[in-house]
Amino acid sequence: MAADGGQPGADHAFLSLERELTVFLRRARASSGELAREVHPDLESAAYGLLLRLADAGAQRATELAGFFGVGKATMSRQLHTLEKLGLVAREPDPADGRAVLVRITDEGRTRFSRVRDARRARYARRLASWDRAEVAELARLLHRLNEGDEA
Repeated sequence: MAADGGQPGADHAFLSLERELTVFLRRARASSGELAREVHPDLESAAYGLLLRLADAGAQRATELAGFFGVGKATMSRQLHTLEKLGLVAREPDPADGRAVLVRITDEGRTRFSRVRDARRARYARRLASWDRAEVAELARLLHRLNEGDEA
């Protein structure tokens, strides 16, 4: 019989994982909202991830961004419109295809985002200061493995 009294596949390890991921995700959502507001007071939490992607991956088509985040075109369009209105992203013709448009982070967007990202990284470093560097690397490796599975 399973550890939870009968649910198939619900052993202690998976129940513990579910519990810890639930807490982690709840805190991450709250943190994303705070980070977004630090970039710009009118920014919603999902927009922080968009800026992160554009800062790391460079200019992309809106359809690529929608696919990466697993959202519809309308949702992505609305989020990009808000970012563009705030001066944090800009649209430009795709040099590889004149009919297509690329979205890029603006200098203002990069400056604001980088300031917040640096502060966030400093918080991670303080929070994990007592961890061995190998433990931090292992956590990053395991999270990457989990995220990679979601992308497949």
